[in-house]
Amino acid sequence: MDLVGVVVTALWVMGPAYIPNNAAVLAGGGRPIDGGRTLGGSRLLGDGKTWRGTAVGTLAGTGLALVLNALATTVGAALGYSLPTFPLVAGFGLALGAMLGDIGASFVKRRSGRERGAAFPGLDQLDFVVGALLVALVVAPGWFLATFTRPVLVAIVVVTPLLHVVTNGIAYLLGVKNEPW
Repeated sequence: MDLVGVVVTALWVMGPAYIPNNAAVLAGGGRPIDGGRTLGGSRLLGDGKTWRGTAVGTLAGTGLALVLNALATTVGAALGYSLPTFPLVAGFGLALGAMLGDIGASFVKRRSGRERGAAFPGLDQLDFVVGALLVALVVAPGWFLATFTRPVLVAIVVVTPLLHVVTNGIAYLLGVKNEPW
């Protein structure tokens, strides 16, 4: 597969992981997952990680996987590539994993003394990727190993931080986010 095909495949298979955190922000508010609890004098996660956001984000990512399944043949033919489809458990795993990765990053940020919204380069751009890939590997190992080849994984690690910076900058300019990171 050529470089363009690898990048197209990487973006396609990560779609269900790219969308959950954005959907969670749009869902906004609700009961914090940590219930206000603290550890060592700081919140476990903070008010930004809610049950509603996690549920909405996971459902949005899973829903996108179903939409991509319906479009795979048509879009693949138009682009000249064979695009993978998602078993339901894989789409769900990517979406839930993305949310869990972001939740884990919030825990790390609180332990390092960073406040909600504070930048943490590297972690901010790849936390959800690591979570999504790990959960997808656990819940759909055969599909994962066939889909996430070494070139696709490299493309994800290179392209995702770029997409993250661009989309967050746009969200900031539109007033949807308080910080541009």
